[in-house]
Amino acid sequence: MMSLAEFVKTKRNEVKLTQEEFAERAGVALTVVRKIEQGKENLNLEKVNQVLKMFGHTMGPVDSRVLSQSKNQ
Repeated sequence: MMSLAEFVKTKRNEVKLTQEEFAERAGVALTVVRKIEQGKENLNLEKVNQVLKMFGHTMGPVDSRVLSQSKNQ
């Protein structure tokens, strides 16, 4: 499974945008894009979703028990 950081960076590069250009189009600060692509853990979900909406995706909270069950199958 691709990490959030890998997904955003890969998709951003596919559309040939710099971090600055992408941040502007997504309506977030450049630091938000940088933090996501660096794999930082303390991210604002609302800001992450603003970025993900550029690719037709969103993210929400997931119960850790559900994750562990899906890994074991």
